[in-house]
Amino acid sequence: QVQLVESGGGLVQTGGSLRLSCTAPRSIFSIAAMGWYRQAPGKQRELVATITSDGSTNVADSVKGRFAISRDYAKNTVSLQMYNLKPEDTAVYYCNANYEYSLHRYNYWGQGTQVTVSS
Repeated sequence: QVQLVESGGGLVQTGGSLRLSCTAPRSIFSIAAMGWYRQAPGKQRELVATITSDGSTNVADSVKGRFAISRDYAKNTVSLQMYNLKPEDTAVYYCNANYEYSLHRYNYWGQGTQVTVSS
């Protein structure tokens, strides 16, 4: 089974910073678009940021200018750098890998890591 492993979540004060990391198997990471999603209590999961296999990025309007996504091919790791965190950023953050191969689309999720921003 494909395993995506997130780390870096925790408790931080408003205005603080946090860096999330997600490691994927090399065979997946090398070809997949990677992304970060989040889900707050009582709300649907929403897209935060994505990065394609060749490094093109997209960031949700709600976090644009505060969050940045990047990938390290040597470490098979995608990161989400979060600055100026706000209470509304509190959620479980999930790593995602997405790719299409031979007629099929593959979509994998990590277990999630909690980010809590206190005011």
